[in-house]
Amino acid sequence: MALVWLGVLGLVLKWLEIGPVAHWSWWAVLSPFGLAMVWWAVSDALGFTARARQKREDSRRELRRRNTVEALGRKTPLPRRR
Repeated sequence: MALVWLGVLGLVLKWLEIGPVAHWSWWAVLSPFGLAMVWWAVSDALGFTARARQKREDSRRELRRRNTVEALGRKTPLPRRR
């Protein structure tokens, strides 16, 4: 998220032509957005995000549930309660 805020700050400074950022190329100003996209892609792939962690926990929970049902000798799983 810090990269996005850095990109927004650079974009505003470039657009308003404030300070040394006014003389930077657009590639340098917009690069934090690209880096943020790369970071999010890598963190999703490696499981650093909450969504990926939740998927892993759900799959582990489902596996435990199936193992318990099998250990009880039932052929079909019990309906899930919510």
